[in-house]
Amino acid sequence: MTFEKIITFILAGIFAYISFCQFIEKGFLFNNAYIFASEEERKKLDRKKHYRQSAIVFCLLSTVFLIMGLSIVFQNKKMQLLEIPLIIGALIYAIISSIKIERDAKK
Repeated sequence: MTFEKIITFILAGIFAYISFCQFIEKGFLFNNAYIFASEEERKKLDRKKHYRQSAIVFCLLSTVFLIMGLSIVFQNKKMQLLEIPLIIGALIYAIISSIKIERDAKK
């Protein structure tokens, strides 16, 4: 295996592991709302929603890197087109879910 194949699959595995940990709500919360919040704000945050949001985004990123690795292994550039809707979906999901979480927090 070449270096790029190995790194791509390692990244897919790392993102899958982070996603799993976020789904079970264990470990550090990889979410901007949590990272940039003050200590007082962190206590008020609904961590469950933020863990779920981060888990879904990391799951989508893991899938992107898995597809990227498979396209390298099979030397099929057309497979890379599958990455585009996943990346766009992750971005749209992150934006919409952030708006929804903020809206729910203000209620």
